[in-house]
Amino acid sequence: MISWRKHYRQTLIAIGLLLSTSASIYGQEGDPNNGEKLFKANCTACHALDKQVVGPPLKGVVERVKTEGGVDRDWLHKWIKDNKSLRASGDKYANEIFEKYNKTEMQVFPNLTEKDIDDILAYTTNPPAAPVADDKKATTADNANATAAPASSSTTNIVIISLLAIAALLVWILVKLRQLVKLGQSEDLAGLNESRVKSFSEIYAKYHYVGKGLIAILALLAAYGVWNWIMWIGVYKGYKPEQPIYFSHKIHAGEQKIDCQLCHSSAKYGKVSEIPSMNVCMNCHRTISEYNAEHYMEPGKDKAFYDGEIQKIYAATGWNSEKQQYTGKTQPVEWTRIHNMPDFVYFNHSQHVVAGEQAIINSFNKKNPNNKIDVVCKACHGKIDTMNVVQMANDFTMGWCIECHRTTEVDMNNGYNKEYFKNLHDKLKKQYPKDGGKITVDAIGGLECGKCHY
Repeated sequence: MISWRKHYRQTLIAIGLLLSTSASIYGQEGDPNNGEKLFKANCTACHALDKQVVGPPLKGVVERVKTEGGVDRDWLHKWIKDNKSLRASGDKYANEIFEKYNKTEMQVFPNLTEKDIDDILAYTTNPPAAPVADDKKATTADNANATAAPASSSTTNIVIISLLAIAALLVWILVKLRQLVKLGQSEDLAGLNESRVKSFSEIYAKYHYVGKGLIAILALLAAYGVWNWIMWIGVYKGYKPEQPIYFSHKIHAGEQKIDCQLCHSSAKYGKVSEIPSMNVCMNCHRTISEYNAEHYMEPGKDKAFYDGEIQKIYAATGWNSEKQQYTGKTQPVEWTRIHNMPDFVYFNHSQHVVAGEQAIINSFNKKNPNNKIDVVCKACHGKIDTMNVVQMANDFTMGWCIECHRTTEVDMNNGYNKEYFKNLHDKLKKQYPKDGGKITVDAIGGLECGKCHY
């Protein structure tokens, strides 16, 4: 009896150990669905599953480190939590990886729990299958094509019937014209034909006052048309050319909230707001090699289109995304300029962006209470953060600029204006008492010819 109890107790212990081992293995494997969320939130800036970005591809990383370095999941936990400390401890494999990938520092993740890391590793080992949507789309497309076939046949029949009806109408018109010609040659109309006016000179002699009046009106309309045409030479409001590399301001400035001056840095401190160099694009796209914003795509464009445009950036800069290095073979990008002031016009971006920033924003919002702006750039260039293709939003004529100078109130509390117009402030208030002493740009030389035409 005692032997049986002892054997029974040993069996229970063995079963308990087996269950606890299974539980620990299951805990180590983690939840790949949660791991996918964590991976996208923490890892995608430098890693992808199936290709090298800044760091190596992470699909099957558990098996890879075991094969290459002879290390286990615990080593990966230490590497992800604090790879710097692991390298500093003299770990051979950690330092080999650091050297292999150009000594690029990997971010530490002390915020991730052991379970979080297990979930991420589970995702890299066995990523969840993407929902099947392509088959449904294909079926829908086939059904649409099947439905479209009879519709196309019906359209062809309608076109043929229409052409036959037009042909019958033309035949009928020809018959009627022939009848009219015969009627005109009859004796009954001979006397009437002799009494008709047979030349333009006779008509003019009979109605010369009316003719002169019409000529005068036509001359005035022609002169107005020529004048109007001349005045609108060089005005290209709505102009939006296609660029060699597609760039959506709505995605970058609107969706991603990237500040205008991050790319157009000289607009604040220079005369011209330059076209950003391709190196500015590479600040972000060195690690963003594909388009993953499925929530926003323009009609008629898919992921393949956006990915192809990113590849054009790599071709222009000579970037090899596989080796994560520049090849030295670059291709210049011939951008099409949209905003281009005439050579005889002086315009300084910094004067408007720095000295006039708040004044311009306030003036615009006062005139457009239902279409307010938050960035000074939008006053001239429109709400560019909503444009997929940039277009010229305003006329940019001399009259347009003068109207702005006449209505924009100068911000005398601005540090620049307060110092520059310190001695003239009170005098200007008395000289321009309109609207309670408010001073507009025209009061400080905004209408002087030499300001813009030097």
